[in-house]
Amino acid sequence: MILVTGGAGFIGSVLVAKLNEQGREDIIIVDRFDHKDKWKNLRGLKYAEYFHADEFFDIALEEVHKSISFIYHMGACSSTTEMDMDYLMVNNVGHSKYYFELASDLGIPFIYASSAATYGDGELGYEDKEEEIGKLRPLNPYGYSKQLFDEWALKQETKPKHWFGLKFFNVYGPNEYHKEEMRSLVHKAFGQINETGQVKLFKSHKDGYEDGKQLRDFVYVKDVVDAMIELSDKEMAKHSGIYNIGTGRADSFLNLVNATFKAMGLEPKVEFIDMPMHLRKQYQYYTQADMEKFRGILPNFDFRIVDEGVEDYVKNHLMKDNPYVE
Repeated sequence: MILVTGGAGFIGSVLVAKLNEQGREDIIIVDRFDHKDKWKNLRGLKYAEYFHADEFFDIALEEVHKSISFIYHMGACSSTTEMDMDYLMVNNVGHSKYYFELASDLGIPFIYASSAATYGDGELGYEDKEEEIGKLRPLNPYGYSKQLFDEWALKQETKPKHWFGLKFFNVYGPNEYHKEEMRSLVHKAFGQINETGQVKLFKSHKDGYEDGKQLRDFVYVKDVVDAMIELSDKEMAKHSGIYNIGTGRADSFLNLVNATFKAMGLEPKVEFIDMPMHLRKQYQYYTQADMEKFRGILPNFDFRIVDEGVEDYVKNHLMKDNPYVE
């Protein structure tokens, strides 16, 4: 059985769809239906069992635990505005430790979601060197929770023989619809364009960056999932560790919005608005994954550029009656 925590969420549900495509339905999903529409991510997918995230630790499920042959740990609070550190310590750090130790005890592979939020303001760069991870200073509690687990995992003497911690950069794509303010700008822009004919973007409040020219490494969710599947191959076990998952290219929010207009067959119309004060101190103006380490083990893997990913997302999902991956 394959365990996918966060399997009803954004990346997790796209991963389950990919596993289904490969003929795998022996899947256990662990998650919470904490949004009224989140269940729709699973509607067209095939899986064997579903367990609530707070109940899966029950000793009564020991036989279920023993049946697991692979763990994809995608489950976490991913809100960069979550300020309850006690909650994040339990949900993002404590739960991750449990699944890591379960994989170690069972001798099975373990792949988990870390985050580019661990890099903070980027002052120390975006290289995924494990010996430098302890020097990083995240800007928000979410990033700190991911940082804590990365550091803990690296310190463990007993690890799964096959494990990867993946620092996801700005992931966008289908099945993110329940994420509210944490949705990508593509989905927000698509809604704004349909409602008002234009998109609102934050002005820049930092010297050296024009309005809308704040930069991110935008990576398409289907490519993220394909990368995880590639890393799942048993031949990858010898390369275990923490890796960036991004395109290795920084693009602007303005270009992302323009690509959305283009995919919809419309001329761009953008209005710039002030960024809320509470966001300014924790706002990242630039991220770009250093992908040298990843390309060292998967040199032929290609990530879509923004225009390609946005076009697929808009035309093959957002403009369809059923926008979900199935």
